[in-house]
Amino acid sequence: MTGIPREVLIALHETDGIGRISIANILQCGKAKGIGSLRHSADFLAGDWRDMGLSASQAAGIVANLRYDAIERRHGVHEEREIGLVTYLDDVYPELLRQIADPPWVMYHKGNWELVHNPTIAIVGTRLATGYGRKVTEDISEGCAQRMTVVSGLARGIDAAAHYGALRARYGTIAVLAGEVDRCYPPENKALYRELSNNGLIVSESPPGTILRPGLFPLRNRIIAGLSYGVIVVEAAQKSGALITADLALGYDRDVFIVPGQITSPRSKGALEYFRKGANPVLDETDIFQAYSHRLPASDIHSSSVQTSKQLGSQPENWTDAERLVYRLLLDNPCTIDELVTRSGMTFGHLHSVLLSLLIKRRIHQQPGSVYHVL
Repeated sequence: MTGIPREVLIALHETDGIGRISIANILQCGKAKGIGSLRHSADFLAGDWRDMGLSASQAAGIVANLRYDAIERRHGVHEEREIGLVTYLDDVYPELLRQIADPPWVMYHKGNWELVHNPTIAIVGTRLATGYGRKVTEDISEGCAQRMTVVSGLARGIDAAAHYGALRARYGTIAVLAGEVDRCYPPENKALYRELSNNGLIVSESPPGTILRPGLFPLRNRIIAGLSYGVIVVEAAQKSGALITADLALGYDRDVFIVPGQITSPRSKGALEYFRKGANPVLDETDIFQAYSHRLPASDIHSSSVQTSKQLGSQPENWTDAERLVYRLLLDNPCTIDELVTRSGMTFGHLHSVLLSLLIKRRIHQQPGSVYHVL
């Protein structure tokens, strides 16, 4: 690594057309060692940058981005949007992420950056999660977050459930975005995004103004894997993006864990294949704690009390038989009220009162279109 100034690295990262590989080549270039300070970098002309492997348009872009007014404008954007910024050159850069073959050079963030220095475990899975998948994810995530910070991608389904579960526990959660850090995607997770910015951490390598595109999601996945000791996969079909994260984790010599699902379910087939690759099964957070017992803080009474409350919550004593039936039906899959009428055999009026009771008890959630799923 050369002695390139931090602001020059940021300018390179935010110059259109200059990617991660180009920056890596510049950092290893002998001529880059001549940039001893930000003031000195202003003396580098387009020809100097072309000598370090940049095209004419890339060289013109970095020269413009290192002008004083461009630097001030960049700082203004970060300050106005309350975006923090950490580079590969900084001491606070995550050590786990520094170890991967293709680390992000710049990370933008909102929330509590200190979470990256905790023991970390990633939880990922399908966007089309079943009620079972969401429930198991929230439980495992909440349990893991008693002693580890949970990393995921703020996507629909399993990712969102992982964040919700971890937010209830002491070590919290980190969301890694594909697009710019101060834009919530998908939009329906805005409430979760706000909670994460206040009580967790949101990170991205995409500069402000980045237009979201499909190719950014695999790049996001490498950060999820790189930030974590290991990756837990819950419900992933054979072509699920979550499996990209699992493959990246294996490539980084990180662990992959699988939550067992139904062998006949298409939403589990991709994840279950990883048992053939040596992945370990996960039934609850104790499997993860045992795997990393030498790297985790000591457990405490709070951890066991949460486990006890989860066990009690899974066996409610004051539910009616009708509530138990509807809840079990929703554990299999989200359902509309019409589907529940057919499957439960209840009248519409009776079912409506049961659903209302479960909503008040915060055991289920109603989505747009009157689709219900368990929490």
